[in-house]
Amino acid sequence: MTVDLFAGISVRDFGAALEWYERLLGAPPSFLPNDVEAVWELAEHRFLYIERRPEHAGHGLSTVFVDDIEGRVAGIAARGLRPALDETYENGVRKVTYRDPEGNEVGFGGIPGQGDPAA
Repeated sequence: MTVDLFAGISVRDFGAALEWYERLLGAPPSFLPNDVEAVWELAEHRFLYIERRPEHAGHGLSTVFVDDIEGRVAGIAARGLRPALDETYENGVRKVTYRDPEGNEVGFGGIPGQGDPAA
């Protein structure tokens, strides 16, 4: 069974959010379905999108698990963003959380040392 996932984040200022998420994700959107949405394909059939919905902005929570948490965090740092939280749980999973300018949270989780050296 194929599962497509679209995780949405509401924003007030679409232009500022678009720039911030490009820095967070390291790429421009995969596509722009209209003038108030931007969509990034994070992996096959797995998408994160922002949408101008001022009345709902600032309350989003999303977590994306990645193979190489250290590489992901280093890449984001190189693009000038710093995490709001950096936690390691008892089971060894590290979660690094970023907050956009409106307060939405996007976390990246993974097991340190599990990265793909070829990536």
